[in-house]
Amino acid sequence: MKDTVYITGHRNPDSDSICAALAYAEYKNKTGNEKYIPVRLGEINRETYFILAYFGVDAPQYIENVRLQVSDLNIDKIAPIASDITLKMAWNIMRMNNIKSLPVVDENETLSGVVSVSNVTESYMDVWDNMILGKSKVTVNNLLDTLTGQMVHLDKDRKHFYGKIYALSASPDEVSKIIEEGDIVITGNRREALEGAIERKVSLIIITGSGEIDEDLLAKAEENRITIISTPYDTYTSSRLISQAVPVSYVMTKDNIIYFSSDDYIGDIRNTMAETRFRSYPVVNEESKVIGTISRFHLISEKKKKVILVDHNEKGQSVEGLNEAEILEIIDHHRVADVATTTPIFFRNEPVGSTSTIVANIFFENGIRPSKKTAGLLAAAIISDTLLFKSPTSTNVDRLVLERLAKIADIDVEDFALEMFKYGTSLAGKTPEEILKQDFKVFTYDNSKIGVSQVYTMDAESLDDLKDTIIASMEQMTKDEGFSLQLLIVTDIYKEGSELIVVGKQKDVINKAFGVQMKGNSVYIPGILSRKKQVIPPISSVINR
Repeated sequence: MKDTVYITGHRNPDSDSICAALAYAEYKNKTGNEKYIPVRLGEINRETYFILAYFGVDAPQYIENVRLQVSDLNIDKIAPIASDITLKMAWNIMRMNNIKSLPVVDENETLSGVVSVSNVTESYMDVWDNMILGKSKVTVNNLLDTLTGQMVHLDKDRKHFYGKIYALSASPDEVSKIIEEGDIVITGNRREALEGAIERKVSLIIITGSGEIDEDLLAKAEENRITIISTPYDTYTSSRLISQAVPVSYVMTKDNIIYFSSDDYIGDIRNTMAETRFRSYPVVNEESKVIGTISRFHLISEKKKKVILVDHNEKGQSVEGLNEAEILEIIDHHRVADVATTTPIFFRNEPVGSTSTIVANIFFENGIRPSKKTAGLLAAAIISDTLLFKSPTSTNVDRLVLERLAKIADIDVEDFALEMFKYGTSLAGKTPEEILKQDFKVFTYDNSKIGVSQVYTMDAESLDDLKDTIIASMEQMTKDEGFSLQLLIVTDIYKEGSELIVVGKQKDVINKAFGVQMKGNSVYIPGILSRKKQVIPPISSVINR
């Protein structure tokens, strides 16, 4: 079975992050040996929605983290048992599978209890009273299975046997004194014993040694509504085995059952196991159906979820639980940040305008033509990330790759870009929180943590009425997240400049980094288009000085 590898972009994904993940998954599934699944770490923005709809591609599935879960382990796939099966059968199943416990389910296949080896052995050691068959509601089928018996006569109106159990060895006179109506009798083919039991109207007769009953006695037993079973075992063995006909529901653990879900995280269940002493624990799926059991042995596994990062290499921007996962590759066009690995990996980082440019080149360098839809996604991402080459991050490599992709996707670049930007940059109806989080990244320095949002628009003035509310939201966000500096870059695509809206105790960094003087909480800087190349580097330089 192929392992699953998740290909993910950064949190608060932009078009390049989503499209690069989708495209690289196509490439890897054509060339790799695993199952590659593109995923996303947040909601897609308006522009990305337009791109996916335009080319008829579904959004990647959303994941919260890559922490190891129970579903990732090779747990024991032991079928649960019904609550009415016998202790003998449960024991045989555990011995055959070399396990110490079995989950028990009800008629809806949901967990109702756990029966263990200790439950079964304790039942053998306990001195039960001789009315155990009735108390545990043993059925005639349980008795037949346990005693390898054959039905001689069945009283169809009687479901359970509530009398006392006797193995007859006394004289007929003694038998008549101790046996009462409804009792259970174990005896060999002794006519006088059988005759006495039938006269006393017992509820069940077990004839040992495969013995037979005379016709006249059988007729009398039928008249007295007595069930009769014949077993090949002798009287001693039958007496020992009969308690094994008790259903597991009578001895199983029913209260305070500790079980796990297939979605539970290994780190969480490890703590639970450390506080309890059970050998194994039932595992249920999202429908509460039992799918197997897990033990401490399974937690020894060094298995980790496998991931490929695209369009980022910074822990603060990546999927939660990354430190618990195995990073296989990184494809990026940003600064080399703080993601570390324990083994060498494939790391491709190039100073181009878009990660999708790199992904497209990986296709072409290996003689593989991306599908028409994938070529469209890659082309759209390049247009988006380079602002159709208005961004200073743009390179000739981006231009050449876009030209090649546009031919495969059969799109007019100028017309498509205008339509995409028009749809994607509309801020109408968005709340301040949505504006701040639609393309948001966190950057960490030695003693500082800053948050940077960027929105593109064709009508920057449309934000004027929201500015005070946006600043208030930024201040609250800065307080909640512990940012020393937070800014929103409002980029006007056609004016080719950006307004920086800034809050935080280090907001004077902006004046020093760009040689400007803010008025209140904002400043407009012509020519600023790229967060990666024009905003983060000068800020980093000032903070690190």
